[in-house]
Amino acid sequence: MADLTEDAVSKYLRDNPEFLAKWLSQNSLPDTGQCATKGNKEDGGESLLSGISNFSQIVKNSITGSIFKSYLQGERSRKVSVKKDRSTLIHMSESELFMELIRDIASELDVNVLCHKIIQNVSILTDSDRGSLFLCRGTKENRFLVSKLFDVTDTSTLEESIHTEENEIKVPFGKGIAGHVALTKETINIQDAYKDPRFNQEIDAKTGYRTHSILCMPIINFEGEVIGVAQIINKINGNHVFSQADEEVFQKYLTFCGIGITNAQLFEMSVQEFTRNQLLLHLARGVFEEQTNLNKLIEKIMLDAQEMLKCERCTIYLLEDSLENDPSNSTGPNPQESEPERKHEYAKLEDVSFSMAFDFFAKDNGTIKEPSPLQLAKSKNTEIAKSVVVKGTTMNIPDLEMDGRFGSEPFIEEDGFHTRSVLSIPINNSDKKIIGVTQLINKKNGKPFNENDENIIEAFSIFTGLGIHNCQMYENACRLMAKQSVALEVLSYHATAQTEEAAKLLKDPLPSAGDLRLYSFDFDDIPLPDDGTLKAVIRMFTDADVINTFKIPVEVMCRWICSVKKNYRPVTYHNWRHAFNVCQTMFTMLYTGELRPVFEDLEVFAMMVACLCHDLDHRGTNNAFQVKVASPLAMLYSTSVLEHHHFDHCIMILNSEGNNIFQSLSPTEYRNAIKTLEHAILSTDLALYFKKRGDFKSLIENGEKKFDEPYKKDLLKAMMMTACDVAAITKPWEVQQQVAQLVANEFFEQGDLEKTQLGEKPMPMMDRDKKDELPKMQVGFIDAICLPVYKMFCDIWPKLEPLYTGCQTNKIHWQDMSETASIHSAKELEKPKVEAQPQENNKSEVEEKRKVIKPEVEDVNKTNVHNTKTSLPTHSPNGIIIQTTKSQITDHHHHSKSQHSSSKAHASKMALDDHTPCKIQNGSHSKKQKSGFCVIT
Repeated sequence: MADLTEDAVSKYLRDNPEFLAKWLSQNSLPDTGQCATKGNKEDGGESLLSGISNFSQIVKNSITGSIFKSYLQGERSRKVSVKKDRSTLIHMSESELFMELIRDIASELDVNVLCHKIIQNVSILTDSDRGSLFLCRGTKENRFLVSKLFDVTDTSTLEESIHTEENEIKVPFGKGIAGHVALTKETINIQDAYKDPRFNQEIDAKTGYRTHSILCMPIINFEGEVIGVAQIINKINGNHVFSQADEEVFQKYLTFCGIGITNAQLFEMSVQEFTRNQLLLHLARGVFEEQTNLNKLIEKIMLDAQEMLKCERCTIYLLEDSLENDPSNSTGPNPQESEPERKHEYAKLEDVSFSMAFDFFAKDNGTIKEPSPLQLAKSKNTEIAKSVVVKGTTMNIPDLEMDGRFGSEPFIEEDGFHTRSVLSIPINNSDKKIIGVTQLINKKNGKPFNENDENIIEAFSIFTGLGIHNCQMYENACRLMAKQSVALEVLSYHATAQTEEAAKLLKDPLPSAGDLRLYSFDFDDIPLPDDGTLKAVIRMFTDADVINTFKIPVEVMCRWICSVKKNYRPVTYHNWRHAFNVCQTMFTMLYTGELRPVFEDLEVFAMMVACLCHDLDHRGTNNAFQVKVASPLAMLYSTSVLEHHHFDHCIMILNSEGNNIFQSLSPTEYRNAIKTLEHAILSTDLALYFKKRGDFKSLIENGEKKFDEPYKKDLLKAMMMTACDVAAITKPWEVQQQVAQLVANEFFEQGDLEKTQLGEKPMPMMDRDKKDELPKMQVGFIDAICLPVYKMFCDIWPKLEPLYTGCQTNKIHWQDMSETASIHSAKELEKPKVEAQPQENNKSEVEEKRKVIKPEVEDVNKTNVHNTKTSLPTHSPNGIIIQTTKSQITDHHHHSKSQHSSSKAHASKMALDDHTPCKIQNGSHSKKQKSGFCVIT
């Protein structure tokens, strides 16, 4: 072992690189072993040395997780270099001295330990008696020095030399020797301290120590900024004067000292930041866990604030108008107010009013009090909080009495609490509106709140604002839910039929299905009064045997039918009459068309219910319009907007008292019934019809007749709903014309809304100015939608042929009208042009032309107020044929304000738009090429 030298070890390692790689992999970090192994495999010894060099670099520039964790847990015991005594340091060369210093800097992350060792070493090397270290604090406008290490000797310990917040000395920049060095960045070498006017002799008087010479230098970081000042006192040999060599040694040490202090401070800041983030995460977790009660949330916030900043008192103030945007407030914000007024930019303290406050006293075992309005008005601390609201910024007052803004007298509350320092910060909600103030009073250590406290409380206040805002929103939501429950209860009472209506219907005699012609495809509801339609529905459910099969109380069935009728709006077409006709068509397809054996009893029941409810609460506008105006329905449902609403409205009626016709079903039957009900109602969206029609056609072409599989049966139900929905196109020509005009009128009404409210030009189908194209659009609608579905049904169920033939017959009539209209338009174009007349004559001529061209059918709505037998002409000048009387229209309007109905689809779901068809999918337009039509759901 005596012969073991550094050269011998180096030679052995060079001769045995495999040993070095093995040793590094077993005794070093994993990265080191990888570097060494990789270098050995690829490039031999040269790469191996490169790997070692990389490892050295990694060690100097990395903070491992274990070290960081040990600092967080307060376990700071690490391998520390052995302290060198005076004789050892004196005999070391300059390079050895600085290698020792570099090792200390690289291994020590505690700024206090590092600086203590540096000052000790400098004192030894310069033969000084003692030294001190000051670090910079404060803002750029108000910087000062604080004593970190004071009177460090070569024998003193860290605990003896270190100054804490309780005993630290503050020296403003420019004051005293240390302050002058910090301000000017100059080195000061004083041979006789007492002859320098900057020296404060009071310190010697207090300590009894005699200061002779002083060497004071700034500590500069890599950016050239002063981060501290170091000084050594009294050279112990010679004439007590520090030499030029002493200055050079001191300067070199302080250069490295600046690097070490900067690194140590950065690491300390990272530890503090990590700790603060953990506290804020804890706060955020607590804030968002407690959302049900504002008082409990405030209590938790105050406890966390006091724990973070160790203050004697914490108060949270909430502004009186912090709930002004309460959604449950029926009045809401005034639209006439300007934006600044709505954001409440307070101009003076008198404008600020706190609705409540929460006071937390640490000394009273965490007692939280709620001051009364009178106590708030008298409190001096409340005045500070109001000032924060007016200014909208954080207010940190180290000494209230010296500050003077709120008076020079001691701040003593009525309860005897003495306020010395205050940190107040506004609380903002998600809209950056001030909703309150957090106020922290008097740190427990007696010191004022510092910049770090401000940073913590600012981040804290963000979570506080979000938490309070969310809690208020939750409480508001609970109130809104309560209001909604009350509103639904009231609406349910008024929207559902009363027992008297059901009793009256129950007492009336029930006509037979034969008398009502309910089994006929040519059924016409026009002669029936409204009460007659209700009786006809009861007759259909009776003949379908669902009332008996599912044990439905007759009074419940009667009340439910009356409620469904009551919940249809008096729109022009999509009203109760339309729903009644759709249900009658379904009844006819099942029994006259002989589709009944395909379905189970529950499916028949649910489909007939779906037909009656498929357009509940229809507003007379289509899905596209709902999306355009961003109606609440469009925001509630992303696809099939109205169809989803119809289904939900159906469920609401079923859940109303005395209207649950499914009350006797088992849970399984109930789920299946609701599933069928939803599927059937949503299938009336023609966007879904186009998607499913191809699959249905494939089944028909492949000879499918049983439809016993769930998917195939659902497909059949969807096609049946469409066939029933557009069945008005199959009715006798006299009925078909009237229904077509009703649909056109409803569309024109929507077009008028688009012109007036949206400022848009409506599509041709909804434009009154293009009413002449109605026959042409009807032909396109029949070809694209009606004939394909009826042809498929006719091919597999011959008994459904009347639907197909009726549709074909009506197509011929519409084609004739379209051709007539085209001829009429051509003749109008061939007429010679009339020269322009003076304005007055020209105006009368235009009026005369309008009288000629304007079709009588346009006055259908006006004829509703009359009850004469005047017949309308068979052909109007624009080619639309109307073969009915004003009395018929009037009677029908009397029966149902919205007139007769039949299929929603036949014109209500189509339009002609420059021969470019479009289909509504998911509430928006999508093009689908066909021939001269546009389908709108």
